[in-house]
Amino acid sequence: MSFVVAAVLGYALSPIILLGDAVPTALVVLYGTAVGVLVDLDHFLIARLKTGRWDAVRFCLRTPSAAVADQGRIFGQGDVGMLSRLLSHLLILGVVVPLLAAVSVPLAILTGAILYVHLVCDVGWDIRRLDHHVDDATDEEDLVRALR
Repeated sequence: MSFVVAAVLGYALSPIILLGDAVPTALVVLYGTAVGVLVDLDHFLIARLKTGRWDAVRFCLRTPSAAVADQGRIFGQGDVGMLSRLLSHLLILGVVVPLLAAVSVPLAILTGAILYVHLVCDVGWDIRRLDHHVDDATDEEDLVRALR
């Protein structure tokens, strides 16, 4: 999704000017795609804060293919948490976008739009997962476990 948003906005927005030069559209799209992917690095910090260990980072350094092919193996149950992840993304968006606006308004708009779409996709994914867990819950105790 980040690539699509970056491509559309890369062509639709006013040129992004940095240090007096217009940034080529290809670099704008590359930047936007990277923002949409790299924002998820906060998951590692959240897991570290929750567990007190860097196990997820160590796992990815030992098994780099998991970062692309098998992300479900990176974090243990409860290492990140749905609400912690969404809060972290919102904090990043709320800090980074205003800072970028001081440098380049089109760059801030691009970054904000990509992070917004990323958040919407995350919330949609979380709703789907919760609905699945709730549908599978057979009693109140299962429902409580599913929501944790």
